[in-house]
Amino acid sequence: MSAKDEFPHEWMDSHAKVAINDGSVQAERPSLGEYNHHHLPLGESSITLEPSALDTDQLFPLMETKLYKRRWVMLFIFSLYSMSNAFMWLQYSIISNIFMHFYSIDTLAIDWLSMIYFLTYIPLILPVMWLLENRGIRDVVVVGSAFNCIGAWIKTGTADPNMFIMTFFGQFVCSVATVYILGIPSRLASLWFGQQEVSTACSIGVLGNQLGIAIGFLIPPILVPNVEDMDELAYHIRIMFYISAGVATLIFILVVIVFQEKPEIPPSQAQAQAQSISADEYSYTASILRLLRNKNFMLLVVSYGLNVGCFYAVSTLLNRMIIEHYPGEEVNAGRIGLTIIIAGMVGSLICGIWLDKTKSYRQTTLFVYLMSLIGMLVYAFTLNLGHLWVVFITAGVLGFFMTGYLPLGFEFAVELTYPESEGTSSGLLNCSAQIFGIIFTISQGKIIDHWGTVAGNIFLCIFLLIGTRLHSERGNTVIFYNIDSPVKH
Repeated sequence: MSAKDEFPHEWMDSHAKVAINDGSVQAERPSLGEYNHHHLPLGESSITLEPSALDTDQLFPLMETKLYKRRWVMLFIFSLYSMSNAFMWLQYSIISNIFMHFYSIDTLAIDWLSMIYFLTYIPLILPVMWLLENRGIRDVVVVGSAFNCIGAWIKTGTADPNMFIMTFFGQFVCSVATVYILGIPSRLASLWFGQQEVSTACSIGVLGNQLGIAIGFLIPPILVPNVEDMDELAYHIRIMFYISAGVATLIFILVVIVFQEKPEIPPSQAQAQAQSISADEYSYTASILRLLRNKNFMLLVVSYGLNVGCFYAVSTLLNRMIIEHYPGEEVNAGRIGLTIIIAGMVGSLICGIWLDKTKSYRQTTLFVYLMSLIGMLVYAFTLNLGHLWVVFITAGVLGFFMTGYLPLGFEFAVELTYPESEGTSSGLLNCSAQIFGIIFTISQGKIIDHWGTVAGNIFLCIFLLIGTRLHSERGNTVIFYNIDSPVKH
């Protein structure tokens, strides 16, 4: 590694003491760690330990840290991989009316082509989190990108009206790759980025997934027009599948060749301390149990699941909602979805930068959650006005806050559970989101079929209101930081 590819990370001048009240940090926190420091109490412990009482120089000697320019390459490659997988999640549902006609299936069957992503995640997340803890981030990303590539190639042979079962199998294989994606951003950020960049890097990692969803909204309606001739329709579908497979293959090759586990020298004192701990001192099962006993974290798990589950339902059913009020507007349905995601990407980046500067986790997440509820209410009552430009505006506002909430939840979870593994906490958050995603998608779909889109969207608003209430009820958490070793009480 040449000298110009890296630069020294400044040594900390002193051991800082930082207090967090109600989830809001009054001073900058250190970088996120991976493992539980066994001598420190966690979660709901009633022990109070003042950093001034510790001989910190003996307990936590300063170690060498560096930031590598390669960290941006790792983040970019992961974002590409996440983008490819997210695109394939939505390539059916955004033109659901076309695929229903092509495969001669009903609305529930086409919805399951999206919901299989949610269902697969639930039983596989615990073994994948174990793999992440025991084999590392590189092995997880390589295996996930392999599943993504294989699933994409399976679907290339399913552009035939009689091949619905096989295209569902291909989508299932792609859905397995999702389990290897959603818990990575916070871990990747802490392994490669410095203390002032962690939230921003996590937001960019989530942004890759959002960009894939945006492309999934935009491209399929363009590549697959709504034509009656089945042979012509099969040709367009085949083209879309081959493009997806080609991109997934290139990304898999890039991951195998370029993606690395971690830098030679840690980027922060937290990582330096974490990597100095023996694997025997960390128990994966004990970590899960500690998280499940952490009241504040479990409240976040439920509220995060409610918000992201609503987003999954809206994304899956967007085509049906738009077509009901604006027949023949498949392309604009995709553009509206694109508007939701682009606005959400902007929201994610702004929120990530804001968190890096203010560390006001609880206040920021509560505000964004409340605005998601308001955005959903406005969207619900303006969708049927007959003006597409109004839908574009309200969808953009909804996306800015609802999609922008995704990285906030990850980062707040790490704050509430530090020094537990980021992959474990984010995995539990995503598991909650998948469960609520299935429930909300099926329920809202049935409500739309019987009572229309307004009733379906109000159904989601009720649960966003519940989630907002849960956010506001999260108890006080006080954290004292001594260099990179917080003590919660």
